[in-house]
Amino acid sequence: MCIAIPGKITELLDEYTAMVDFGGVERKVNLDLITGSEEIIPGLNILVHVGYAISIISEDERKEISEILEQLENDE
Repeated sequence: MCIAIPGKITELLDEYTAMVDFGGVERKVNLDLITGSEEIIPGLNILVHVGYAISIISEDERKEISEILEQLENDE
């Protein structure tokens, strides 16, 4: 099973790379798969799978997915 993790772009490093915040942890993410679909700016919420942004999501979606993942983590 594959899981995409929600994050928020904090900084654009170049045209195809951004720093993304995952609940306090920042990582470099490749934007190749979403470039051209919408203006890519800091503050944009995205889903990330193995270092690649795969989808742009709303703030509400990001919060909902984060809450579900947190619940799953706490149930273990």
